[in-house]
Amino acid sequence: MTAILAILPIFTLIVVGYVLGWRQWLTPSSAGGLSWVTFKLFLPCLLLTGIARAPLGDALSPLLLVVYFVPALLLFAGFNLYIRRRTGQASAIGLSASYSNNVLIGIPLVTALFGAQGLVYLFALLAVHSLILFSTQSLYAALGQGREQRPNVLSLLKTLANPLVVGLLLGGLINVTGLSLPDPLWQVLDWLARAGLPCALIVVGVGLTRYRLRTSPTIWAVCVGKLMIFPLMVLALGSLMPGLSPLALHVLVLAAAGPIGVNVLAFAQPGEEQHTVGASIFLSTLLAAGTLPLWMLAMG
Repeated sequence: MTAILAILPIFTLIVVGYVLGWRQWLTPSSAGGLSWVTFKLFLPCLLLTGIARAPLGDALSPLLLVVYFVPALLLFAGFNLYIRRRTGQASAIGLSASYSNNVLIGIPLVTALFGAQGLVYLFALLAVHSLILFSTQSLYAALGQGREQRPNVLSLLKTLANPLVVGLLLGGLINVTGLSLPDPLWQVLDWLARAGLPCALIVVGVGLTRYRLRTSPTIWAVCVGKLMIFPLMVLALGSLMPGLSPLALHVLVLAAAGPIGVNVLAFAQPGEEQHTVGASIFLSTLLAAGTLPLWMLAMG
């Protein structure tokens, strides 16, 4: 029951966003404005205030990243190898199976279950999550398309230097240096941060109205890999690794068990692959409403 109560508000807000977008009570222009202010202001403030006050400690351990990213990269390689043999081209299917929506779903979920103590581990993961997986995807796509498509380091850095990363870096800088900010400034940052999670979940719901719910063997395979195999691999590897706290392992498993992040669409080729990735995002988000409570129950 605790698991259901923890996840119910999250998916309720996603449904609210979906209804607002489906009925067009939130028009495309107003939804775009809400999305902009959420990702450029509210969520960066949330990440900044969270990591600035977090007791980093064990969260900076490389073990945390090994337990999460070794399974992620194995899934990335496995799915891409399969698609490569079928089509002969590089794709974003492997990224879909390994990239979680750890900001929009992960933060409210971990906050509801573990509070600030759990967020420390999630913030440590978020600091390099997009950097590692997006860099790997960009390199793979460039090498797979031939020499003329070799990765441009400057363009990759511009892609990764988004306000969310800036918020994490500023929060880490304040934490490490012990910089003291004026109380009124903290109050403003806290107010902006509180708007982040509800607005982000509504944006997810509105965004889902752009995708159609359709299935195929590939879409089901990606969703099973993302929602079941990925967290199972993280749980197995984390259980074998000495020195990883139970709380850290629980956060990593739930992060791996989250639905596919919408940012994956930016790497999908237009046409059939984009439709497949979009449908996978939609289906994984729907299925996660049932699989996430199961993972919570499985870990006690």
